[in-house]
Amino acid sequence: MNVHNLGIGNSVLNQFVSELRDIEIQKDAMRFRKNIERIGEILSYELSKTLNYTTKKVTTPLGIKEVSVPDDKIVLCSILRAGLPLHQGVLNYFDHVENAFISAYRKHQDDNDDFDIVVNYLASPSIQDKILILVDPMLATGNTLEVTFEAIKKYGTPKQTHIVSVIGSEQGVAYVDNTFPPNTQLWIAAVDEQLNSKSYIVPGLGDAGDLAFGSKL
Repeated sequence: MNVHNLGIGNSVLNQFVSELRDIEIQKDAMRFRKNIERIGEILSYELSKTLNYTTKKVTTPLGIKEVSVPDDKIVLCSILRAGLPLHQGVLNYFDHVENAFISAYRKHQDDNDDFDIVVNYLASPSIQDKILILVDPMLATGNTLEVTFEAIKKYGTPKQTHIVSVIGSEQGVAYVDNTFPPNTQLWIAAVDEQLNSKSYIVPGLGDAGDLAFGSKL
């Protein structure tokens, strides 16, 4: 798997990530969602460089110009609910993709920190021989992405898979590397060193879903 950690270099991307992490700026949910959306746009731009392109002729008011445009069939799948702002950022750059949505959540066992990933909703077009983009802002253990990928595979086998995330853990990145097909690419804005006992990324940013849309019961 190719890992593209865009946070390693200097760019405005790091400004958006720093604001996502900031405990004071996090209080503005609209800004939090917007920063995730903008990160999705940046990651999408970089991802677009790996796609297949074809040349088309465009008629302007003054003549004709040949332009290279992407021609892959793409399915964009986000994991509800935290994935919605990131999904929108990717969708801003890939106007004509098909969309899929999946509900996957952690179901804890009794009162301990162990959990299973439960999928109880999935809507998707065929992904057969298409480019699949999986969107999840937090790549903690990697288990959610694995379960999501296994669930969506009943709709076909993609010719290539891209994972788009905001922040991941080293453990999660390694897990995805070991469990996803070799033709998978990961696009991520930052990678942190640790997971705590509850499998949250440290220092991370907290619960992305709650920060974007409000606390849940």
